[in-house]
Amino acid sequence: MNKFKFYFVVISVSVVLFSCSKADAVVVAPLRDYATQYSTDNATIEDYLKTHYIESVVEAPGTADDQDVVLTKIPDGNTSLVSIWNSPLLFSKEVAQNDITYKVYYLKLRDGDVNGVSPTRVDEVFAAYSGSYLSYTTTTTAGVSVTTLGTTPFETVKFPNQRFGLDGVITGWAEIFPLFKTGTFTASSSPDPAIYENFGAGVMFLPSGLGYYSSGSGAIPAYTPLIFSFKLLDVKRIDHDGDGILSMYEDINNDGIFTNDDTDGDGVPNYRDRDDDGDGVLTLTEIRKPDGSYYAFDAIPDCNGDTTNANRVKRHLDKNCH
Repeated sequence: MNKFKFYFVVISVSVVLFSCSKADAVVVAPLRDYATQYSTDNATIEDYLKTHYIESVVEAPGTADDQDVVLTKIPDGNTSLVSIWNSPLLFSKEVAQNDITYKVYYLKLRDGDVNGVSPTRVDEVFAAYSGSYLSYTTTTTAGVSVTTLGTTPFETVKFPNQRFGLDGVITGWAEIFPLFKTGTFTASSSPDPAIYENFGAGVMFLPSGLGYYSSGSGAIPAYTPLIFSFKLLDVKRIDHDGDGILSMYEDINNDGIFTNDDTDGDGVPNYRDRDDDGDGVLTLTEIRKPDGSYYAFDAIPDCNGDTTNANRVKRHLDKNCH
């Protein structure tokens, strides 16, 4: 072996050993206990709700500023301002996840139009929003330490250009958006933007377990509670598996959760399964009429052709039909 080859081998082995040593030295922090972290997050959120108030909500129908909201800290000693905590606009919802029950607070600034529609967890939403995260900071002046709870903005989308599937975003969005309705829409010729009015608008306060939890996201630190103000401009119903049935109709047990509806027990929820009953015949085929058109969901018959019995098992969910 010549000297060049010898030194190359030595250097290569050294690099491998050094790399392994560095890899072995990496310390990965254990995942925090969900219940413990939720207790911390909830205390932080409730502290914010009790020390801040709704300073203003813009009422400007037909503009992008409509329902913009400003939340501000109550000045020390001021007892005349109504905190968010005591606001009649504040509501809460319980969400079971990670083997615990979260209490999610949200402001309903406007419900939405009486004829508007609400998304399900498997629909897409078109929404304007602004996100920030909650954190405490401590400053020391002349030997005196002061801890302050504040927000740090990380993203604002005033003029949205894409929809978000609620089954592909953080859990908090999938839980809160369905509590609101869309408004009215007026198309406008380019370059003028479309006009949305009377849309649902609110603010959600999310514990990290319903946000990004241990991973964080971009500028958002791990284990951080989030605040999103939002405007629900539009909803699009989706057929995820292309089986001819909108995913919103594939919540068989009507509990609002779509991942636990699996008629054939194959591990694929119905809204993602092209053969819902596992009989080897595609759902799209089973809901087709003799003339080649398709039944509306409410009119899909059972195996015997009955379309009126409200308790019937529609034939695409009954493997005994074939």
